[in-house]
Amino acid sequence: MIELRKSRFEDIPSFVLYESAPETSDFIIPYTSDKHHEEMNNSNINYLSIFSEGALSGFIILSRCIELRRLVVDKRGHGLGQEALKLLESYCINELNTKRIWLDVFSSNKRGLHFYNKLGYSQFKVGEHNGKSLLFLEKTF
Repeated sequence: MIELRKSRFEDIPSFVLYESAPETSDFIIPYTSDKHHEEMNNSNINYLSIFSEGALSGFIILSRCIELRRLVVDKRGHGLGQEALKLLESYCINELNTKRIWLDVFSSNKRGLHFYNKLGYSQFKVGEHNGKSLLFLEKTF
């Protein structure tokens, strides 16, 4: 079972480590510690830490317009991301009163695309970042 908690500045070194993992860094734009500090201080950004069996296991970054900016877990293939996303959706509906969550994912991230499509997200736009194709997905409630 997992739990979402408001992130703390002490969690940032783990966030940087998770983002630098080869299986993650190809599919996101990793932040430095300073960038995470800056974002955590921004009142329009929400950081949530994912805990599995009491241990920090990943994190989520949301913007106030409910853009899922990042969902990163330390171990893939264990259902942590799926369970965290379901908890996040509940949090957004119940705590933030949202009817829609959107995100972007690189088209080369086949695993991520499968994950989001499996959980009901659908493409609404195509873009580009640094020459890489970017797909925009959304889910409405």
